[in-house]
Amino acid sequence: MKITTIAFISIMLVAAVFLSGCTSAPEEDAAITEINIGYQPSTHQIAHMTAMEKGWWAEDLAPFGVEAVNEFEFPTGAPEMQAMLAGELDVAYVGAAPVISALATGLDAKIVAAVNTQGSDLVLRPEVPYESPEDLKGLTIATFPPGTIQDTLFRDWLIENGIDPVNDLEIKAMGPGPAKAAIAAGQVDGVFLPHPSPTFIEAEGNGRTVLASGEIMPDHPCCVLVVSGDLIRNNPEMVEQIIMTHIKAIEYDSANLEEASETYGTKLTADQEIVLESLEDWDGVWSADPRPLVDSTVEYANIQYELGFINEELTAEDIFDVSFYEAVSEE
Repeated sequence: MKITTIAFISIMLVAAVFLSGCTSAPEEDAAITEINIGYQPSTHQIAHMTAMEKGWWAEDLAPFGVEAVNEFEFPTGAPEMQAMLAGELDVAYVGAAPVISALATGLDAKIVAAVNTQGSDLVLRPEVPYESPEDLKGLTIATFPPGTIQDTLFRDWLIENGIDPVNDLEIKAMGPGPAKAAIAAGQVDGVFLPHPSPTFIEAEGNGRTVLASGEIMPDHPCCVLVVSGDLIRNNPEMVEQIIMTHIKAIEYDSANLEEASETYGTKLTADQEIVLESLEDWDGVWSADPRPLVDSTVEYANIQYELGFINEELTAEDIFDVSFYEAVSEE
């Protein structure tokens, strides 16, 4: 079959365009004018509140063309991750365990930084005796929904202590507000909640802390910073800036506990003195470095798989991208 000169030239032009597309430099970062950030009302995540209230998010992201930073509050990690699955959030301050559940159902995102470790307590009503895990048999305990840090830790700890979390006691899924109201009304015998809720319950005379989450799993991951796959692929420099702003807020809060408690108290209309007491007494630690959390977060994933909460085993590579943190921490 003969090929005419015109046809030959056309074929060569198409090939040239194709090859040019394959070998050209990556496109410029995709333009984005709004960033949506999810968070929860716990002292674990004051870093976001500080960055928001001081205008650091807006100021630091403006050079990337971001004109608005929108924040959305969620009671627990499960609805927050549903919002991220729906494409409604670009960034999330959330527990590591809900991220695992979401990743196992198709979430396109990665943990890029840590937020805190530990920081939750088991609180029982004053009249409920407690000397060992055996004393929890027959009780009703409220905690965050299945797939969250608190529920995952609590159930695994019960099993390790020979207690069936399904048949030996009742675990009720509740957010912090309803759980605090339930223990105050005597509708539950105890709660396992992140701070500052335990300190508020104690201050109101409705309970006492019998176990800190660090006693269940020392240095366990709690909240993490999650960024969408779209931002990671198309706006990597912005992701680096998000982490730098996050680090700045964590360092500021760690050096200014009173101001951090004021930021939280003002934003969430809470007693600042009780918030400060929580920050001084809890076993939580704010930290942005995700690398120490990798192995224990994978352990969460294994626990969730064993509990039947997720249908596939996840690896560190499925969950984390620590390269951004490493890049900014070396600068």
